[in-house]
Amino acid sequence: MKKTGLAVVFIISLLSGCISDSENSQAIFERDLRLIEEYIQQNPIASVKEFEDPGFGIRVFWQELSGSEKRAVPGDTLLADYIGRFLDNSVFDTSIESVARENNIFDPSRPYQPLEMVFGIGDVLPGFEFALGLMDEGDKATVIMPSLYGYGAGERQGIPRNSVLIFEIDFISIKEPVEDDLNDE
Repeated sequence: MKKTGLAVVFIISLLSGCISDSENSQAIFERDLRLIEEYIQQNPIASVKEFEDPGFGIRVFWQELSGSEKRAVPGDTLLADYIGRFLDNSVFDTSIESVARENNIFDPSRPYQPLEMVFGIGDVLPGFEFALGLMDEGDKATVIMPSLYGYGAGERQGIPRNSVLIFEIDFISIKEPVEDDLNDE
């Protein structure tokens, strides 16, 4: 009986080794899409505008439209407040101190202030930057992203591998590059 069990384990491990990384990635992506759809069905998100990209699986729900019609271009410095959540709605990160305290994730050694990032150079998670690229300055939106556009299979403290992520984003402002800054490069 032990030999049969070992043979089964050996065959399973051999077959699982034959599955390519792209097949694994595709399976994870499809799982993420199902989880996102289930989340939205169980947790309707009030919105005034929605965006869905079936190819990327990223969903954006605007809670507020500013009407500014001012969009970021590569090189702009953006300021945004955010709340990062998992699909169970637990908060894993935020730029807002009161939210961190309310969710028992407050870290006195870090500053709680709007995230400042340069748009278009990959300073932040791809799904976060993608959403900001769709938003106008002053908009508030919720973005749900497959794990591929979050932390993917990478390990990060407090964030399980292949986690679908939700971010509530308040796109505060755009600071366009100053001509002198461009000449310094």
